[in-house]
Amino acid sequence: MVSERAQQVLRAIVQDYVSSREPVGSKALVERHQFGVSSATIRNDMALLEEEELITAPHTSSGRVPTDKGYRLFVDQLAELRPLSAGQRQAITQFLDQSVDLDDVFARTVRLLSQLTNQVALVQYPTLGNARVRHVEFVPMTPTRLMTVFITDGGRVDQRIIELPREADEVFIGELRAKVNALLDGRALAEVGDLAGDLSEQFAPERRDAVRVVAEALVGHVDAHRQDRLVMAGAANLVRTEGDFAGSVYPVLEAIEEQVTLLKLFGEMELDQQSVAARIGRENTEALSETAVVTSAYRMGADQSARLGVLGPTRMDYSNNMAAVRAVARYVSRLLGED
Repeated sequence: MVSERAQQVLRAIVQDYVSSREPVGSKALVERHQFGVSSATIRNDMALLEEEELITAPHTSSGRVPTDKGYRLFVDQLAELRPLSAGQRQAITQFLDQSVDLDDVFARTVRLLSQLTNQVALVQYPTLGNARVRHVEFVPMTPTRLMTVFITDGGRVDQRIIELPREADEVFIGELRAKVNALLDGRALAEVGDLAGDLSEQFAPERRDAVRVVAEALVGHVDAHRQDRLVMAGAANLVRTEGDFAGSVYPVLEAIEEQVTLLKLFGEMELDQQSVAARIGRENTEALSETAVVTSAYRMGADQSARLGVLGPTRMDYSNNMAAVRAVARYVSRLLGED
């Protein structure tokens, strides 16, 4: 267990190293921070921190850098997150308020988070949960081609084009629209498959082949909602910090593209009392062992929730990034809760 002053020294090392990317020495600490003790005393504190594996010497210089364990202690001792500036809060509100649908909300969210943190930003689509059907629309494209538009109570919109086995007139499309919405409106997505299977019985025999194609499309819409997936932005930020990685940054980029690893990680991360979670360095899988992941949860309505967050090198501004992730998650929750 290190002393309170040694913990203050660790915090100063983390802050200076994150800011400069240069190993931090005792002389620099004394000059930049008001510890009220000599360089020799600070060197003793740094020796204790090194014994506890909280800092390490990257090479023969006198400077030290935080270890994964040091970053973890720093994050765990953040008594409160640095508040966002008024300009940052205004940017969140103005940018996200312009969203036109759920996909646009998430696209804007990752762009905004990436700009606020200079990291890779990630948003997880909500899983099926207790989502319900709000409306299904059918838009004729040609006499035999139909666009189906599937809208949930959370505001998510899914579209697909289907080919009918015979031409569809306005009367049939109107009948289809009325019967499908009467059957599915307000029903849980989990019920759609069984209900769609009985849809063709409500139509004349000569229309049933076309209705079966529509029913398959409805099941496809539900399957699209079942698939966990991530929206991301800011991969260029990771490339710009390639010097923070001992090896190549490309295994990290590959892990991000595959998404499975990150989705599993999101599911495992437990939020702290400030509604934020962080995984640092070797706490992650091997592919992400030189990165830090910061997440928070957002809600969509009363029953659905998912994660958003940022990923970057372990040398990141944890206080700012955690505050930004939490603030954006809270705003996205308010935005989606109004739909």
